[in-house]
Amino acid sequence: MIFLCACTKEAKLKDLDIQVFKNDLGGCSNQRIKMLETLKANKEAIKGVISNDISKLLGKPDIDQLADRNQKYYIYFLEKGEHCNSIQNKSNAKSMAIRFSAIGLATEITFQNGTP
Repeated sequence: MIFLCACTKEAKLKDLDIQVFKNDLGGCSNQRIKMLETLKANKEAIKGVISNDISKLLGKPDIDQLADRNQKYYIYFLEKGEHCNSIQNKSNAKSMAIRFSAIGLATEITFQNGTP
């Protein structure tokens, strides 16, 4: 008998009000931007977590962007911007991007204006 076990890391984010983050869709209520320093402090806790677990934890990303070599980005806007009128609008609002490898593990977390 062969048992297969998948070991994934569970995200344990410190001092982050997850419900407030989830409820501030697109950062359009400017609640997420207040959490910027806390999000930056939790970067290492997010790395290694699978994409499905990130979605469950932080909610559906504002943008799910495909990248080269089967990689993808989850983009969460942190403040109000043009995307609040329509998600198709290009926005330079502050955002957090989580890059996932081809196997779905978070490998990089960046903060920028707009999308990466």
